[in-house]
Amino acid sequence: MRIAIANTYRNRVGGVEAYLDALLPALAHAGHQIAFWHELVSADHDQITLPPGTRSWSAAQAGLDGSLDAMREWRPEIVFVNGLSIPNLERRLADRGPAVRFAHAYAGTCISGNKMFARPRARPCDRRFGPRCILHFYPHRCGGLDPLQMGRLYLGERERLAAFGSYSAIVTASNHMRTEYLKHGLERVSVVGLPIQSAIEPARHVDVEAAGARGFQIPRARDARAEIGAIRLLFAGRMTPLKGGDMMIDALPIVQRALGRKVEAVFAGDGPARAVWEARARRVTAHDHRISIEFTGWLERAALDSLMADADLLVVPSLWPEPFGLVGLEAGLNRLPAVAFAVGGIPEWLGDGCNGRLANANPPAAAGLADAIAACVRDPGTLERMREGARAVAENHTMRSHLAALLEVFRDAIARAHRDG
Repeated sequence: MRIAIANTYRNRVGGVEAYLDALLPALAHAGHQIAFWHELVSADHDQITLPPGTRSWSAAQAGLDGSLDAMREWRPEIVFVNGLSIPNLERRLADRGPAVRFAHAYAGTCISGNKMFARPRARPCDRRFGPRCILHFYPHRCGGLDPLQMGRLYLGERERLAAFGSYSAIVTASNHMRTEYLKHGLERVSVVGLPIQSAIEPARHVDVEAAGARGFQIPRARDARAEIGAIRLLFAGRMTPLKGGDMMIDALPIVQRALGRKVEAVFAGDGPARAVWEARARRVTAHDHRISIEFTGWLERAALDSLMADADLLVVPSLWPEPFGLVGLEAGLNRLPAVAFAVGGIPEWLGDGCNGRLANANPPAAAGLADAIAACVRDPGTLERMREGARAVAENHTMRSHLAALLEVFRDAIARAHRDG
């Protein structure tokens, strides 16, 4: 099959590019011909490594029209669109033969893409996108405060949603996201579960000593889990207000009081909220010496796996409705259970009592998160059963199963285009 993949970046700027970085070699290994088209270039991030022989085109270098024409001349059987920064590009790519759109997030269904209200309290939004969203934008702080920007974003996402109807099919990573697009009147929406990075490619080599040189020592994994000691919690991901790191920090003293044990928390990642979270962490640790909190910055895969092997729980305190929440399954490969608010697609992989605990998200609160954490670690036997459950659930999300489902969507789109053409 000749597959042209389109995305905003070729650089590894986020989760979408991490997915493509794993997908491309898997498709090539399966015998498919691959090409890659992208809009923008980021000088701050490494590029995705393309399989040998892969054709590539950059709108930033060759111009939008020239690069799109070159992709058309390559004659792909299917165009697989993963992300686009400009809404009117959606229809241009959808019109270039059969095209499938992977809706990784809330493209076309929310002005800001956050899909949540920030005021009077943080909670997910389940509204259908439309003109009434403008009335909620300011009272609920759905995005920024610039009315012109709000108007531009609204019109752009309205155009994007209309263009989504031109795609041969829409792919989502969860039933939650499939329901979101069906609710907006789209048809032919399929769930194709995401593969886990550690399960689909060997972990890249990491100089652990280099991580130590940045001020963080990678701990040695525990050999036994039954001992009663400090509770070790891990946050891993981008640090933004939507990710709820401040609420996790507020939950730590509640956990400590409930269990009477020292609490050690590590925050791996970076982002615009990091400085605020670090200030909050300093206040908490200054008040209670039985709580320690450390920020590592971004870590490579092997270093993060080492942290996961040493932790008792992964905490996913996201306040926004995560489309999927892949980090929880990545942790599961390291036998690490997770605690998270029951938002978005998270309950589809996090079974309460099986591979962790779900905290009530109506509304999300530090006390509810702390209760879920304590319920996991209070009894060593319960925690061990959850470790086994975490591994079992994660092992179901392989690249083999992902490719089988994705290629079936491609074949159906190509066959439908031939029948209609």
